[in-house]
Amino acid sequence: MLKEYRKTATIKAEQFDGSDEMVKKYNITPPMPLDPDYTINTLEGDMVLGVGDWIATGVEGEHWAIADEIFNKTYEEVD
Repeated sequence: MLKEYRKTATIKAEQFDGSDEMVKKYNITPPMPLDPDYTINTLEGDMVLGVGDWIATGVEGEHWAIADEIFNKTYEEVD
């Protein structure tokens, strides 16, 4: 039987702005001539990251990219 589940853990997240500071902070690979995308290393391997996407940090300190439209549908800020 199909049941509904809700995530119970909170994450920390920051919207990627393409700055050198964020590239260094998250060890992001910047665009190259033959590969015009930013990439971020995750537990599942490298993920494409665009300016305006979100960088999430999980409970174990791991990072992953979330597209802006998905982030806004899935997460809300907590106090």
